[in-house]
Amino acid sequence: MIAGGLNRTDLRILEEVQRDGRISVVELSRRVSLTKTPCAERLRRLERSGVISGYFAKLDPVVMEAAHIVMVQVQLKGTTADDLDAFNQAVRRVPEVQSCHMIAGGYDYLLKVRTRSIEAYRRVLGDVISKLPGVLQTQTYVVMETVKDEVTLPVPRAGA
Repeated sequence: MIAGGLNRTDLRILEEVQRDGRISVVELSRRVSLTKTPCAERLRRLERSGVISGYFAKLDPVVMEAAHIVMVQVQLKGTTADDLDAFNQAVRRVPEVQSCHMIAGGYDYLLKVRTRSIEAYRRVLGDVISKLPGVLQTQTYVVMETVKDEVTLPVPRAGA
């Protein structure tokens, strides 16, 4: 057994479904060297246990008019449990915020924000982000080029 009670075959299944969430069980079983039924049973077990939490379509940000990316550091006025909870609940409702991470350091949160343009971002910053509960100040970093942006998780290797 490896990570979280998973064995090598489970990890190979996870690698394959991350690469192609629409892979058929027949093709998946071929790639991981199992027959169809045991492969399907393992896949269902991984889904039921929550290791696989869902499947999604990867959308093209240019086509979806969301290719402009900024990273925003947010400092709150206070960091009591109530302050953090109010911010967390509000930021989850902002569709342009693709990710929000509580961080250690001079700021409290790091947001990844997608819009169609710098002008659109400026409106989101002024009308939405700066008005989220408890925001004291923000610092914006415009992304000039995305070198790597994975949506998959690294799957542990046996012996690593």
